[in-house]
Amino acid sequence: MLKNRYVLLDRDGVINQDSDNFIKSPDEWLPLDGSLEAIALLNEHGYKVVVITNQSGLARGLFDAAMLEQIHAKMQRMVAEKGGKIEAIYFCPHGPDDDCNCRKPKPGLLEQFATDNHVSLIGMAVIGDSLRDLQAAQAVGASPILVKTGKGQKTLTENPKLNIPVFENLYDAAKYLTARP
Repeated sequence: MLKNRYVLLDRDGVINQDSDNFIKSPDEWLPLDGSLEAIALLNEHGYKVVVITNQSGLARGLFDAAMLEQIHAKMQRMVAEKGGKIEAIYFCPHGPDDDCNCRKPKPGLLEQFATDNHVSLIGMAVIGDSLRDLQAAQAVGASPILVKTGKGQKTLTENPKLNIPVFENLYDAAKYLTARP
C-alpha cells in the first residue's frame, strides 16, 4: 500500500444526491447508488478519501454548523457500514459573494488540505460533478475527473470539450483509479 495516496471528492452530486434547495439535514442526505461502496473500494486499494465541499447553505442561514456536523456524521457512519472511511472533510462555509479563497472554483480548500497533510496536489485525483470542482483541481495541478451524477451531465453538456476522464458515477471512477498501477 502506497503512503499518502489520496482521492479528493466533492460531496453533493458525487457521494450523495444533490438538491437545488441544498442538503439541510441528515434526513435529506441520501447516498447515490454505489458511492459508499466506491469509497470502500478506494480504501481497499490504499487510497485515503477526503471530501472537499462548498457549503454555502451555512452562509445563507439554511442550516448551522451543528446541523452540518450531523449530516457529515451520517455520511461517515454510512461509509463505515460499507467498510470505508473518509479521512477528513474540508468545507467552505461562505456564500458566492463572499470573495473567499476557499469556495471552489478557487483552490483554497485544496491548498489547505495539501498543507495539513504535507502532500503535493500535482496529479492527485479530484472527482466532482460541476465545472467549479474541475477548475479548482486544475488550478493546483491536480487531475480532475467528472462524474455524470448530480450536475455532471449538465456540466458535460455545457462543456463538451473537456479533456478529462468522465464516468457515469463515483463507483465507475473508483474502478478506473483502482485499476491503474
